[in-house]
Amino acid sequence: MKVVKSPNFDERQNGKIKYLILHYTGMATGKEALERLCSKEAKVSAHYLIEEDGEIFLLVNEEKRAWHAGISKWEDDVGLNDLSIGIEIVNSGHPYPGYESVYKPFPEAQMKSVISLSKDIIKRHQIKPWHVLGHSDIAWRRKIDPGELFDWESLSKEGIGVWVTKDKDILIEKENANDFLKNLSKYGYDIDGVDGNTSEITTAFQRHFRPSNIDGNIDRETYKILENLLEQKSNL
Repeated sequence: MKVVKSPNFDERQNGKIKYLILHYTGMATGKEALERLCSKEAKVSAHYLIEEDGEIFLLVNEEKRAWHAGISKWEDDVGLNDLSIGIEIVNSGHPYPGYESVYKPFPEAQMKSVISLSKDIIKRHQIKPWHVLGHSDIAWRRKIDPGELFDWESLSKEGIGVWVTKDKDILIEKENANDFLKNLSKYGYDIDGVDGNTSEITTAFQRHFRPSNIDGNIDRETYKILENLLEQKSNL
C-alpha cells in the first residue's frame, strides 16, 4: 500500500464507523483522479484509491473523516461522511455532457484489491453487510457510481455486502409501486419526495442488485429481489 496524503479531511463527529461506501473515480486516468483527491482546491477525498492494476493508495487515515459521500442518506443517517470509509476505484465511468468516456468492466487485479481491502475494513469496524453500499445507493438523485458493471455478486461471495438470486421477470401491477417504495425505505433508501415517479430510484436499486437490466421498471424480479434482501437483513 502506498501512502499519498490528501489534505481534504477533518475530524469525525460521531466516532463510530458504520458504512463502507464504494465509488468509481469517473476520470480519464488514475493519475488525474489521485491529483484531484489530493488537491486542496478540489475539497474532495476518499480514504483509499485503487488503481486498475490493483495498487492501493492510502489518502486519509480511517479515523479521520474523508469528503467522499456528499449529500447522502441511508436508513436514518444523513451525511454519511461522518460514519463511513470511502474507497475510490479507478474507472473512467459513464459519459456525460462535456465528458467522453467508455464505461468498462473493472479489471480482475483491481477487484482482487477491492475485495482484500474491503474485507479488512469490514472486519476492523464490524460493518454490517447491508451497510456496504455504492455511492448511487446513498445519493441516488445525483450519483450512478460504481455502476451496473461493478461486480457486487463476486463481492458478496467473499462476504462483502449482500446479493440475492434472480426470480421470474413479470411486471408488477402499478398499485404495488407504493409497497416497493415502502420496502426500499425499510432497506435503507431515501424515498423522500419520490411519490409517483419511481423510475430513477428503481434504476438506482437495479444498478446495485439487478445490473443486467436497469430499465427502472418495478417488475416481479426487482420486487422479489428487494423482498429477499429485507428477509436477509432481518435474519442477519
